[in-house]
Amino acid sequence: MVQIVNFADEGLGHSSFLIDLGDGSAAVIDPPRFPIAHEALANREGLRLVWTADTHSHADYVTGSPGLTARLGATFLAPDASQLDSLHDAVTDGQRVELGNGCCLVPVATPGHTPDHHSYLLEHDGELIALFTGGSLMVGAVGRTDLAGADLAEPLAHQMFHSLHRFDDLPDDLAVYPTHGAGSFCSAPGSTERTTTLGQERATNLLLSIGSEDEFVDRLLEGFGTFPSYFLRLPELNRRGPTLFDTIPALDRLNSDTVAQHVADGALVVDVRTMADFGTGHLPGSLSNTLRPVFASWVGWLTNPDRPLIFILDEENDRADVVRQCLDVGHENLLGELDGGIDTWTAAGRPTVTIDVVDTHGMAPTVIDVRQHNEYITGHIPGAINVELAAVANITSPTGPVTVMCGHGERAMTAASLLNNSGDYSEVSVFDGGPDTWSTATGVDLEVGP
Repeated sequence: MVQIVNFADEGLGHSSFLIDLGDGSAAVIDPPRFPIAHEALANREGLRLVWTADTHSHADYVTGSPGLTARLGATFLAPDASQLDSLHDAVTDGQRVELGNGCCLVPVATPGHTPDHHSYLLEHDGELIALFTGGSLMVGAVGRTDLAGADLAEPLAHQMFHSLHRFDDLPDDLAVYPTHGAGSFCSAPGSTERTTTLGQERATNLLLSIGSEDEFVDRLLEGFGTFPSYFLRLPELNRRGPTLFDTIPALDRLNSDTVAQHVADGALVVDVRTMADFGTGHLPGSLSNTLRPVFASWVGWLTNPDRPLIFILDEENDRADVVRQCLDVGHENLLGELDGGIDTWTAAGRPTVTIDVVDTHGMAPTVIDVRQHNEYITGHIPGAINVELAAVANITSPTGPVTVMCGHGERAMTAASLLNNSGDYSEVSVFDGGPDTWSTATGVDLEVGP
């Protein structure tokens, strides 16, 4: 029996899929750079990972397909239009790739999300089993078309309209497995579900239901928010082929003198501890980015990939996860971590900086809400200024004390660290919680809208 297992990276909003072909072999669709869970499942089930396939040159993460080819000898299938330098078998629209045990993968050219995008139909003994839609059709959404440049956004939106109609003759009950989903900057706003059916999308997906090409294009383009800056460089990195790692490398342990010298030479310190711990004391000039599922997105968005990084961790922080998430978004210049953490720094008599975490009573008159604009308009405290986190470093300083807030506090502390590091803000605090916390504490309703 053919079985499909979904693996979701909640932070990147990325799904990948292992297909058990029923004969002891397996295929993987759009694997992450380190498909550890996929390989672990294959080992438990006695499966050989024989095939790996990418739907397009990804912008939001580094592909794991070349690594599976190098480590396991898997055959890497990718659209011919991707023009990859990595060892792969180029596939074209309508080509039938026999996977074994009566299973066949059929590429369907569906440009729009990217110019090279292909979806894949999975057949078993002539019966349609699944449609892997990558970044074209998603649950309640479709892929954004501006990742290849603003000048291509509209032409690709027109292509997306026609690509989606390539599914018109497929049955309602066909299972749909998108690569992008909730939490992904690659899609227009959609659902939190990871998989769907064509019938469900035909009934509920507002963009898919639009019959006019011009209306579809207008609606799609107006729904785009900002996306991480690293999205502009990863497609080319994936086209050339990423650096290959057999395992996740360990962080070197650095003493305080070495860290200080690296910082003097231009390295950036990224502090992955909780916002409260960072606020209590951190290295001057360091960036707060609490280790959590979205850690990778903010590392990729806020730091230069060529700038060396040093990390401050607590003992309970997962070091392998720090490295994996950095490498997932193509950040490879990782110098190591401060051995012993912040205690080592203070024990050496070196200076630290603090940022106050406040409740409603300690808030400054000026409040900056650093959530994405689509979050802000759903509810914000009256008078709060919306500056998305990625733009905080570029804002003109308001006078007087400032309190920064987001949904929970982590992004706000990141923003506060950027403001502190700019040297323009002498009184920056972080609100402990989000707008709902404030509304509950004050009894004042949130404002809605732009």
